[in-house]
Amino acid sequence: MGRSSTMSLIMCFFVLQKLAWLRVLLANERSQCSKNSIVSIGAVLDMSTLMGKHQKIAMEIAVREVNRFSCSKLDLKIRNSKGNSPQAIANAMDLAQNNQVLAIIGTITHNEAILASEFNDTMKNIPILSLIPPTTESEQLSPLLPHFIQMGIDINIHMQCMAAILGEFRWRKVTVIYELDNWFSSNPGMLLNLTYALRLVGSEIDNHLALPSLSSLSNPKSTIENELKSVKRKSNRVFLIVQSSLEWANILFEKANQMGLMQKGCVWIIPHGVAGLLDSVNSSIILNMQGVVGFKTHFMETSEAFRRFKYKFKRRFALEFPEEENINPSFFSLQSYNATKAIAQAARESQGKLTLEQLFKSIISISRKLRQPPTFNIINVIGKSYRELALWSPAVGFSTNLVTQQLTNINTNIGILSTVYWPGGIPFVPKGWTRSIENRKLKIGVPAKGVFTEFVNVAYDNKSNLSYTGFSIDVFKAAIHNLRYNLDFEFVPFNGSYDEMVEQVYNKTLDAAVGDTSIMAYRYNLVDFSQPYIESGIDMVVTEQPVKSKETWSFLEVYTKEMWLMMTALHIFVVLVMWSIERQVNEELKGLGSMLWFLVTVIFYVHGEQIKSPLARIVLAPWLFVILIASSYFTASLTSMMTVSQLEPSVVDIQTLLKRNSPVGCDGNSFIVKYLIEVQKFKHENVRNFTSINDYATAFQNKDIAAAFFISPHAKVFLAKYSCRGFTKAGNTFRLGGLGFVFPKGSTLATDISEALLKVLESGQTEQLERDMLMVGGNTSCSPLESKAKDGSTGFQPFLGLFCVCSIVAILALLYNMTCLLMNNIETTLTQLRRIWRCLTTYLTQIRSRLKSRSMRSVRTDTETRNIELMDIVFAGHAP
Repeated sequence: MGRSSTMSLIMCFFVLQKLAWLRVLLANERSQCSKNSIVSIGAVLDMSTLMGKHQKIAMEIAVREVNRFSCSKLDLKIRNSKGNSPQAIANAMDLAQNNQVLAIIGTITHNEAILASEFNDTMKNIPILSLIPPTTESEQLSPLLPHFIQMGIDINIHMQCMAAILGEFRWRKVTVIYELDNWFSSNPGMLLNLTYALRLVGSEIDNHLALPSLSSLSNPKSTIENELKSVKRKSNRVFLIVQSSLEWANILFEKANQMGLMQKGCVWIIPHGVAGLLDSVNSSIILNMQGVVGFKTHFMETSEAFRRFKYKFKRRFALEFPEEENINPSFFSLQSYNATKAIAQAARESQGKLTLEQLFKSIISISRKLRQPPTFNIINVIGKSYRELALWSPAVGFSTNLVTQQLTNINTNIGILSTVYWPGGIPFVPKGWTRSIENRKLKIGVPAKGVFTEFVNVAYDNKSNLSYTGFSIDVFKAAIHNLRYNLDFEFVPFNGSYDEMVEQVYNKTLDAAVGDTSIMAYRYNLVDFSQPYIESGIDMVVTEQPVKSKETWSFLEVYTKEMWLMMTALHIFVVLVMWSIERQVNEELKGLGSMLWFLVTVIFYVHGEQIKSPLARIVLAPWLFVILIASSYFTASLTSMMTVSQLEPSVVDIQTLLKRNSPVGCDGNSFIVKYLIEVQKFKHENVRNFTSINDYATAFQNKDIAAAFFISPHAKVFLAKYSCRGFTKAGNTFRLGGLGFVFPKGSTLATDISEALLKVLESGQTEQLERDMLMVGGNTSCSPLESKAKDGSTGFQPFLGLFCVCSIVAILALLYNMTCLLMNNIETTLTQLRRIWRCLTTYLTQIRSRLKSRSMRSVRTDTETRNIELMDIVFAGHAP
């Protein structure tokens, strides 16, 4: 017990000693801090908005943190501008002159700061940190306000993000809505930047809806409702809110829901200033924004520093503004927190004398991301909150995560925004267009005096209403069907020339023109054309005349080479079979010469030898039938080829027409008149104008014209219709840009129609429509001889059946003849075989006897030798 008490006394002694040292240090620190003066900074905020409340709480948290851990004390003086520009200017002047602040922070525009400096020279030397995004480059580097610093993201990047969203879904028309607050009213160039950004993605502003700020309205709900009524009468249903406060947007969406502007087919895009505060709004605002798409600045919400800031923010915000339901810090509160900390750090390092250079260094050190390209979260409001669809940055575009954002060499993912739930709960992309009573229909001109009614035909139907038919009309309707939106239009007959119709589109008397209009360079200077839906050129059509000179071996062209070879080979084979059969019974056909002569005479059936064998007659009969058919066809084809089929163009080229001073015909409403006179130098009196396709054939027949000039599609129709009259194309074809539809310069509808036309072309629908047109317009009453005027040589296919019959008969006859020969000679063959067998048997018997005799002799010799040897042994044993 004694030892433990001693240790306790020692520990108490050390604790008391440390406390004494701490008291001394605190006393010294207080004596030093007391010598430092308090630094005052001013803040001008709009406290009537949720954004202003967020900014105020964030600044106060930053000041408390600085005052707790630093000797330099900050005194934050907040002024409420109430969204009024004169009030904001007065607040800034009061802070600079009466409160002698070292810096001012808040939602102060560049123009407001300039006006304040004009009335108070003190403002020119006070650093101002504006939390509003800059709109122009001059605002960031202003010679009038060198101490003016903007921490917001460039508004042009906001415009680029909005345009990227519209371009992703390819809406061509958009209704722009904005609140005329202090910042937007002082920057009219923002809409020009938006127009340019939209043009880059193929879109344009269709309508404007400018609403006054809430602070200037006595009854804002009634005002917004009246303005939305004018928008509802329009056809466009793509609404882009460029600038607004959250409170203003809340009333807007509330009224839009009540008026049916948040139903199926509508599109709403909210700006950064509204989407960035959705984490802190109540459920009623979220419910009014179902299906809305927007973007907000991306920042790290999972860091430890942000979690501590979030805890402090929610606690302090609930104490000061208990009427708000959801309490979550936004990007604007974090931005204000960083700006306040930057001023505090700069003031501490400059020892109470704030300099611009030190402030810049402090801003960069506190928030390094301010100098980096921003990244936006694309969000979609659904249910009780929103979900993040993708990320967007100006360098990369759309991506799925930050990894893709950092790898700038990766292409933008396609279809990232394909899972959006739009107003009305539809999962597919709305067309953004609806029929409207107020909006006039597009007036689309149609040439009413076209020569070729197969392309465009304007006539009255059974109900005395104008009907518009033809190939060009069908192609245009097919393209309209492939548009992403409904196009409200009406056809208007135009009785002038094609050039006059193009001028009407240029003057915007007509909204577009549909017909067989050729794409020409001089027209392209006035209007825009769609994608060509059919190729085109200038063709010269003339009559045909017989060929004066014939080729030496032209008769061989009746049949193809394969046909001649087939007939020759089969003829030789059949004759050889007949000769092999007949030579057995006819002595006159046994020689080689007789066989060769028979080979020739059979063709004309003039051989003098009588066919004696019935089998040979069977082989000859079908072959003579083949010879008869082939020779008759040869005679008819050769006669046709020497008379009808051997035709050539009556005029070879344009130079011949010019030398002969020949008259020519063309469509009087077409550009070809100008082309023939100005380019090809035809005399004006030699160019005849026609208004009907039948007039061309009559003029050719009466020899009023020597040639007719058409664009290539028209030439196809003319030749198909009069294919039996002896017309053909001559000379070189002059290529053109094709046929297309006409639109005013810069019209986005031209781009949409071109895209839709490509779909129609790729599907093969235009080719089928063209075939149907030529089939209906073509002349099918030609005789077989006339229709075969230009056919090529005949192959063996028409005679294949006869050739097969002759070949089979000849082969069967040959087999039968060989079998008979074999049966007739079988007895002689057997006798010869017997003789051979006898000779062979005798020869073998003789050989056998000889071998036997030789063997007997050898046995006898061996026996005698053994007997002699035995006798010698016996005699030797009895010798004395």
